[in-house]
Amino acid sequence: MKSRENLVRLKQFQVNERSRRIDQLNTMIAEFERMAVELDAQVAAEEAKAGITDQNHFAYPTFAKAARLRRDNLRISQAELVQQREQALFDLAEAEAELRKAEALETRDGRRGDGAPRVAAG
Repeated sequence: MKSRENLVRLKQFQVNERSRRIDQLNTMIAEFERMAVELDAQVAAEEAKAGITDQNHFAYPTFAKAARLRRDNLRISQAELVQQREQALFDLAEAEAELRKAEALETRDGRRGDGAPRVAAG
């Protein structure tokens, strides 16, 4: 049946889209991690250069404060992306289940696909 084939194609497209979304989220999470580590190194270098590690000290480097703030914001964004990834994984599992159902229907219809209408026994 053509409609079943279209349904299977639609479900396969949905699975592929959700998989791509998960890949994008994973890439963004890794990139945010890399950036945060880089900012940590910059903060440490700036603190070493100034000789001050106390953030409340009046002479604490402004660049280090800004880098810390940016790093903290990246960590928050990263945590939000992790939550989005968890939801995306759940959505992917649902889409895969729907695809399996659609494929099973297509297979079932294909087995009796001789073109003749089904006649109920009785």
